[in-house]
Amino acid sequence: MLVVHVFVHVKPECVEAFKVATVENARNSVQEPGIARFDVVQQQDDPTRFVLVEVYRTAAAPAAHKETSHYQQWRDAVADMMAEPRSSIKYYNIFPDDAGW
Repeated sequence: MLVVHVFVHVKPECVEAFKVATVENARNSVQEPGIARFDVVQQQDDPTRFVLVEVYRTAAAPAAHKETSHYQQWRDAVADMMAEPRSSIKYYNIFPDDAGW
């Protein structure tokens, strides 16, 4: 499994709209067969900062996710909400070692 942490810094006036758009994307994303988990977390001491925790079942699943209409709608909707470009870090899952968690 592949785990991706996407770091997002949102403009203060866009926090609520970003949350609405991102939760909608996450709800649709967890319906994809290649996605095992899709969490949206907000930083406690700075509510303009978020991490999307995306857990993919295969190496091909992230590319398939980016082809979905819900991802493309999210990407376009939140583009102007960003205080800076989002970044990501990819991780290998060590434990648990299967999707049964």
